[in-house]
Amino acid sequence: MKPFSIIISLSLFCFIACTDTETPHQKNAKPAEVYFDYKIRGQENDSNVSVYLLYRANGPSGNAIKLSDPAKVELDGETIAVDSAKLAGAFYDIEMPAKSFPGKHTVVFTDFESEEHSVEFIYKPFRLKTKIPAAINRGDLVFDFSGLAKEDYIRVILADTSFLSPDIHEIDTVTNNKLVIPADKLKNVVNGPVVLLLSKEIERPIQNNIRTRGRISISYGMQREFELR
Repeated sequence: MKPFSIIISLSLFCFIACTDTETPHQKNAKPAEVYFDYKIRGQENDSNVSVYLLYRANGPSGNAIKLSDPAKVELDGETIAVDSAKLAGAFYDIEMPAKSFPGKHTVVFTDFESEEHSVEFIYKPFRLKTKIPAAINRGDLVFDFSGLAKEDYIRVILADTSFLSPDIHEIDTVTNNKLVIPADKLKNVVNGPVVLLLSKEIERPIQNNIRTRGRISISYGMQREFELR
């Protein structure tokens, strides 16, 4: 696989965004200034779903904050322990069993003044119903799914092994759980082994009344490999 495609595929499913930060002393962060940065990531073949929670001072580019009593964070009533990395600083993450995780969940952040801030989200993976053969002839590529809305959007990457071809990398529309990659788009892909990456990515703001307090992003993806002829 070409290096560019490898970078893309890793970026799709890598959920820790490393930034050059240090963890400030928690007393320097006022509750109203804490910015929530939540990421939930799943993949079809993974046995766990990753829940990664980061608290920043003064906005999305602020330094990571390490919580101390009474501040804490819980997922569905379970307290999450702090972890840390040299670049990312303090963060809170937990691996949840993928089979039982679909559905509604609640993250509760208790701030330094013991006030609780709840954020609910729904984790809903989709399925690819189409059985992809080992080799596919050029023409319209049609894929059927289940678990998507009547009109939905997924990221589609179709990458070959050539350094010269541009590949396919776009957000595409899925209508009635059906995705069509027209034959004319395949001109960006050369014959031979290809990797198909499909992911649904949702990002929305976390708000407190009219003030944005952060963001939550949820993604789920899958990968297939076949030969394009």
